[in-house]
Amino acid sequence: MPSTFSLALILFALLNLFSPLISGAPVEDKTTDLAQAKSRPRCADVIQRREWRSLSDDQKDDYIEAVKCMQSLPAMKPVIKEAKSRYDEFQAYHIKRAESVHLTGQFLPWHRQYLKVFEDELRDKCGYEGTIPYWDWSLDADSSKPLSKAPVFDATHGFGGDGAPGTYTLPSNHPPADYLIYPTSFKGCVVDGPFAHHKVPLGPGKYIGDHCLTRGIQEAAKAYLNSIAVKKIAAIPSYGEFHVEIEGMPLTTSHRPHDGGHFMIGGDMSNLYSSPGEPLFYLHHANLDRIWWEWQNVAPSRLYEMTGRSTTTAPFTNVTLEFPLDMDTLGESVIIRDVMDIHSEPNCYTYA
Repeated sequence: MPSTFSLALILFALLNLFSPLISGAPVEDKTTDLAQAKSRPRCADVIQRREWRSLSDDQKDDYIEAVKCMQSLPAMKPVIKEAKSRYDEFQAYHIKRAESVHLTGQFLPWHRQYLKVFEDELRDKCGYEGTIPYWDWSLDADSSKPLSKAPVFDATHGFGGDGAPGTYTLPSNHPPADYLIYPTSFKGCVVDGPFAHHKVPLGPGKYIGDHCLTRGIQEAAKAYLNSIAVKKIAAIPSYGEFHVEIEGMPLTTSHRPHDGGHFMIGGDMSNLYSSPGEPLFYLHHANLDRIWWEWQNVAPSRLYEMTGRSTTTAPFTNVTLEFPLDMDTLGESVIIRDVMDIHSEPNCYTYA
């Protein structure tokens, strides 16, 4: 993990960037709508997202080929003109929207729709017949083996391994504080596996310029990702507290599964803005979505429970089920109400 000094820098930068969110009066109003569970159209067919290690080698290869297909398709209408591929276009939009979809009540539903739109693109544009897999990192965090030995990092039927030391240099030794770049997370370029020669045109942070896919796996992140950490979050009774505790710093005093997973992979993934440049971003967020879905299903009242600030700056208003989840040119924009039940239209997926 980053050193004590770098962690202090992380907290300092985040506190300065999002201090209005932390210092403002809490918003605790909840919106629940049990009638929605009965009135929404049910799915005729539900596709199943599965844990990465449960896939056959052929299924793993099919998913990776679909991602590489997205990386080969030209961008359509990117919000950052330097985005070259359709894959880059998703990263560009996350860079632009990062400050409005993190540390807010819409953090989980926005990413739920973002993943669904990405999954639809894999299927519609690249002929992929599967789903986005999820990576249950608690299985690896509970193991005595290093995280770097997790199946997702396999070079043959995975995403390649850790960054090679000395193969990457950040654009600046002193990146702007609001770029949220932590140099100790950038060990080096990924030099094996299917993305060894992939060029990322955006990032890290708000930088623009081609660079290799970078990583810097942090073994100490196990403490934030193990089954004990997940069980603590699963036991939280309200969405208002749940979305804070799963997202992590600076809303919490130490890492939680969301930010802990980002820092565990390191490199591009460690950055709030440009993290979707790392293909493992989608498996990580699919697992967070799974944890949220399981939490929703503990009690009927949770299925449509939504609360939290809708902005990180004053004046603060409470997010509701009518809050828009704008996907711009990526795909369908919906309201939060539409994504709450993943077994209903237009979602139609589940977790194995």
